[in-house]
Amino acid sequence: MPSIKLLPDQLISQIAAGEVVERPASALKEILENSLDAGSTDIAVVLQSGGIKQMRVSDNGCGIAREELQLALTRHATSKIASLEDLESVASLGFRGEALASIAAISRAQLISAHASEKHAWRITSEGSFITEIEPAALDAGTLVDIQDLYFNTPARRKFLKTENTEFGHCEETFRRIALSRPDVSFLLQHNGRATMRLAAAEAQKRFEDVLGKEFAAKAFYLDESAAGLRFWGMAAKPTFSRHARDTQYVYVNGRFVRDKLISHAIRQAYQDVLHHDRHPVFVLFLELDPALVDVNVHPSKTEVRFRDGQSVHRFIFHALNKVLAAPVGIASSLAPELAMISETEAISTAASYPRFQSNMDLRASESSGSFYQTLFGTPASSPEALRANTADVLPMPPQVGVSPALHDAGQDFPLGFAVAQIHGVYILAQNKLGLIVVDMHAAHERIMYEKLKNALDASRVPTQPLLLPVSFHADRLEVATVQEQQSLPDNGLTQLGFDIAVLSPTTLAVRSVPLMLKDADAVALARDVLNDLRQYGASRALAERRNELLGTMACHAAVRANRILAIPEMNALLRDMEATERSGQCNHGRPTWFQVTMAELDKMFMRGK
Repeated sequence: MPSIKLLPDQLISQIAAGEVVERPASALKEILENSLDAGSTDIAVVLQSGGIKQMRVSDNGCGIAREELQLALTRHATSKIASLEDLESVASLGFRGEALASIAAISRAQLISAHASEKHAWRITSEGSFITEIEPAALDAGTLVDIQDLYFNTPARRKFLKTENTEFGHCEETFRRIALSRPDVSFLLQHNGRATMRLAAAEAQKRFEDVLGKEFAAKAFYLDESAAGLRFWGMAAKPTFSRHARDTQYVYVNGRFVRDKLISHAIRQAYQDVLHHDRHPVFVLFLELDPALVDVNVHPSKTEVRFRDGQSVHRFIFHALNKVLAAPVGIASSLAPELAMISETEAISTAASYPRFQSNMDLRASESSGSFYQTLFGTPASSPEALRANTADVLPMPPQVGVSPALHDAGQDFPLGFAVAQIHGVYILAQNKLGLIVVDMHAAHERIMYEKLKNALDASRVPTQPLLLPVSFHADRLEVATVQEQQSLPDNGLTQLGFDIAVLSPTTLAVRSVPLMLKDADAVALARDVLNDLRQYGASRALAERRNELLGTMACHAAVRANRILAIPEMNALLRDMEATERSGQCNHGRPTWFQVTMAELDKMFMRGK
């Protein structure tokens, strides 16, 4: 057996480089983060051959003093931390002091820097393990890092690199992530002598638009929520603007791009009730909190973090995003930006006559749902009347003859306008300030019924169904500990969710009762899912998901069916309910319930003004 011996420093650096510098994009990330930590406000990146042949990053940061240049290329030398206390509350993007050394160990590197205390700039170069003497150089301010021939001395690793275009694609994505995180910094990206992205310092929303496109900016909402030392802000696209892949999702914790399972789960849960199952939301979101409450020293790539109180973070993010997504059309209409800009002279002036009317349309669950209510609440089928909002109230006075609905009453704004016709018993056509609204009446009514059923259940304690024979199952120690922890709390989460789970032994649990509406579900599988959610996130989304599946099916059956002819008052009643119902922009399956066609779009269709 070979004897144990110390590895050469060069080999150690190359091993470290394998962890830190996976590909050119990894090196670019580390260098850009160093530039931001140096207080740079202007950063330029020049790449050749996807960053493999050359990677040149210049900034106008504070620079590096002459006597520190060699340390900058030495492993575990850093200006970011000096003690364990610093590491536990690190606020900078870099802190390990191994990135530049690792990059230099597998490339031909040149570092030029001009520090404010120096009369001129200084240069140091390295080629693998060989580092030259420091010499004077020409540079006005900041630092220039020039990396050439990446992996020249590790040919086996270089063979794993992809094509030039692929590697540049990864570099461009890294550049995009960094640029999104710092709107106050100007960025330039060049590849093979051609500028591919030029971003001036701007407000956050303008930077998001510049990087992610005008379509995203037009179909996204801005949120900014704060509570208990946490701040969650950014832009998230409406459910109708989604993707087949997760390639347009950006999450930052204290300015650092991360891929965190807890945050991803909270965001996914917030979108779950409004997004089609095979689609993914688009967003750029920032979480800010005390650095001491998050551990960034989890993975060499620094894209994973660990929160001291993950459950609180999960609940905060979920509720902040869910509140915005759930806003009714009448409160947070997607028309709001346009309505704020449209002038009365641009409003539609088509004459319309609407008599005063009452809604005769039954927007409640059908009588066939009586057995459902009886099962759900253990009460006669007529009892849901007390739980449902009355949708047969007299609607607001419609506009008089010759007065446009869009201009009727400045104090009353109806984003979905007023109905004018029905198409094939499927779609409702309505007129609002901007033009034409097209509504899928079944999908819209399905969402209205679904939300009312959820509200009815939430307003009442979850009914439970004791099991005739308790179901015992083998549990791991974490599951047993979760039950014991919940039993010790005054607000036992399991009881609130309709469960009675007992500990029979250190490795055995017994389910004694389950929520009444889920009495036919697999009790053991359901209990495991709920315990897992309670342990990780502090609340059970598994139960909510199964409950919502049942309510969604019920709402679908209760909703008005296609090919049913509605009177104008009935159509308007549906529009008003949509404006007052949470998540009414999507049906229970995540499909859109309505679309806006503006006058400008209609004019374009008919080539008016040309």
